[in-house]
Amino acid sequence: MAGGYDDRDGKIWMDGQFVDWRGANVHILTHAMHYASSVFEGERAYNGKIFLSRKHSERLHYSARELDFEIPFTVDEIEAAKEEVLRVNGFTDAYVRAVAWRGAGEDMGVASKRNPVRLAIAAWEWGSYYGDAKMKGAKLDIAKWKRPSPETAPSHAKAAGLYMICTMSKHAAEAKGCSDAMMFDYRGYVAEATGANIFFVKDGEVHTPKPDCFLNGLTRQTVIGMLEERQVRVHERHIMPEELEGFQQCWLTGTAAEVTPVGQIGDYSFEVGGLTREIAESYETLVRA
Repeated sequence: MAGGYDDRDGKIWMDGQFVDWRGANVHILTHAMHYASSVFEGERAYNGKIFLSRKHSERLHYSARELDFEIPFTVDEIEAAKEEVLRVNGFTDAYVRAVAWRGAGEDMGVASKRNPVRLAIAAWEWGSYYGDAKMKGAKLDIAKWKRPSPETAPSHAKAAGLYMICTMSKHAAEAKGCSDAMMFDYRGYVAEATGANIFFVKDGEVHTPKPDCFLNGLTRQTVIGMLEERQVRVHERHIMPEELEGFQQCWLTGTAAEVTPVGQIGDYSFEVGGLTREIAESYETLVRA
């Protein structure tokens, strides 16, 4: 699939029906555009099957409720729509994006109770999120922006507004020749990358930030389960910045990132070691099973 994301062939599911890709439009006064009243899911299909599909659909509903709106389609209806999107577009391996938002309606201020809630599902073929980093390890900047307190934002929802600082952080990282940026949380603890959770290895044990103010990713949960099956000890805890120097390996997890090794964060270097490669390879096997 070539060209900009607004200029492609194919079909997008919108509010219960398929529309031509180029015609999948919303009004300029859509509430979500002005006030970030939008939630989404990023999913991957392997061999025609979306990995953890139902969990993604359930989380989409959860995120919407966190933003005080209800999606007018059930989880079962969303599941059926996603399967149809893959079928109609002829995809077996693809990235799937479901997005729900408050549309244009009678309200055009902060409040928007009278505006309809919309839902769309698109899919496209998408390779490795970090390019060749899967082999040599991604290079990460350290972001100046911090993940917010749960008292200031619905930090456990997959809400579009939470990604504003992620976009700025990733742009700043790319300007320095990095693939991404690692973010601290509002207390100064290591949190995550801009769109992926983070893991570290030290002396054969794994350490990962406690997700108490950021998204507990489905890939993150899957990888923790894989490690525990291997009887690798996993510490979910608060990690201080000065601890980075003592870690030997590092990787990122996410639907888009899958399992991606990290070779450098700021001035800290990591080896793409055996455990990192094993988990990356095992995850690839799992999602294609």
